Amino acid sequence: MPSVARCDVHLDLPRAVVWEGLRDLTRAPRYVPNLTGVEITTARREGVGASRRVFQTNGKSLDETVESWDEGEGFTLKLHNGEKPLAPFKAAWFDYRLADAEDGGTIFKPALSYVMPWGMLGRGVDALFIRRFVEGNVRQVAVNFKRHYETGEITNPAWRETRAV
Repeated sequence: MPSVARCDVHLDLPRAVVWEGLRDLTRAPRYVPNLTGVEITTARREGVGASRRVFQTNGKSLDETVESWDEGEGFTLKLHNGEKPLAPFKAAWFDYRLADAEDGGTIFKPALSYVMPWGMLGRGVDALFIRRFVEGNVRQVAVNFKRHYETGEITNPAWRETRAV
């Protein structure tokens, strides 16, 4: 059973407007913490099978491949390094999901689902260390996403700094 970290946030924009930006797979470094760039690595730029490589402040990169695509509502990315899972996980996915809010705005519902290796030891490591880090990361993505989409501001300092040179 995967562990899941999520953090819903309300945007003062209609879902169709948010979706038009979200579907652009090159936009994430503008609001996802610690990303410095992105490269689309497949002929497909959106939809199931589209893949991107994101570059991180630590000099590493990771691959993200669209596993599900629900037009106008969101998509799920498998996180991996080539053929290998993203360390320290046995498997991991990031879900970008949108829903209509009652006031005409949008609820952004990011979630990171992951499976730890090592059986009971992995569940213990998750409970003691990993979960807190993952929840903080998902929360920061949600906060940055809201501000970026509502204002157009670049909310990831790493992206701003690499663009200033």
